[in-house]
Amino acid sequence: MVDNNEIMKVGIIGTGLMGRRRADALRSFKDVELVAVSSDMCRQAQCLATDMKCEQTDNWQQVVCRNDIDAIIISTPPDCHLSMCVAALENGKHVLCEKPLARNPEEAEQIVKLARQKVLKLKCGFNHRHHPAIQQAKKWVDSGIIGELLFIRSAYGIGGRPDYDKDWRANRDIGGGGQLMDQGMHVIDLERWFLGDFNEVNGYLQTGYWDIAPLEDNAFCLLRNDKGQVASLHVSWTEWKNLFRFEIFGKDGYIIVDGLGGSYGTEKAILGKRAFLEPFKEEIIEYRGRDISWEEEWREFANAIRENREPMANGEDGLAAVKIAYQLYEAEKKKKY
Repeated sequence: MVDNNEIMKVGIIGTGLMGRRRADALRSFKDVELVAVSSDMCRQAQCLATDMKCEQTDNWQQVVCRNDIDAIIISTPPDCHLSMCVAALENGKHVLCEKPLARNPEEAEQIVKLARQKVLKLKCGFNHRHHPAIQQAKKWVDSGIIGELLFIRSAYGIGGRPDYDKDWRANRDIGGGGQLMDQGMHVIDLERWFLGDFNEVNGYLQTGYWDIAPLEDNAFCLLRNDKGQVASLHVSWTEWKNLFRFEIFGKDGYIIVDGLGGSYGTEKAILGKRAFLEPFKEEIIEYRGRDISWEEEWREFANAIRENREPMANGEDGLAAVKIAYQLYEAEKKKKY
């Protein structure tokens, strides 16, 4: 555990877009020092190291072995997560690992089991929990303002870019799956956060446009818990115009989170109440400005370490999301035989 008065020292493995975002998020914290970054993309790593005034290496093993580092952020493609998480945990480091936690449930279970054995904090990179509109939705739900929940309906998608079918995300050996293992991880995690564990998983996978078969560019999924509450999700690489919409319906009203900022549109939290005979009205909160979810996610992780508690969206949550995705993959396989 890091003492509350100590500077928490951090290493980042992976200096692509996610690594850069993670590094930038640390700038807001005076009690954090980025000690070293590592990547096999030397130019990116050197640029980030120069910008952050930290050390740089192309050998990630050197970073996880350092005695002057308390926590490791892993911002690489999923095929590296198992080896890097294991090495970091074996060397006594707390770990924040990007989603998906691993390429499959077996790899994710190994990581979670080791974190338990080492009594170290493991957090999966579900930054969507930390978007202000999602946070507001959770507060509304927990307050009981829309009553007992009935169902959740969600849609999340992008349009890709030229040659997206040649991206690492289109390689099962790297990503573990298609769009369900990419953006689908965020939605599955959010639906579990609001409704708890699911005991039924149904749905369909589609490869409709991108040349990535047998991987999916669209996933349609229905989840049901033991209370009979249902969550639906559609995640897509053929959305063409970026979309995020997360709808929560209760017996007394509804909550909608629409947009994530940037290309997804202004982030909004919308509250509506059941009113059969009254004029229809909604409370709408708009969140403008930069995306603060990365900073808030780091704050939660660091506080969990300092307070010696489980972080929100921990390794167990990362494992659960991967398991749900693979339940749908297994169900799809059975349909083909």
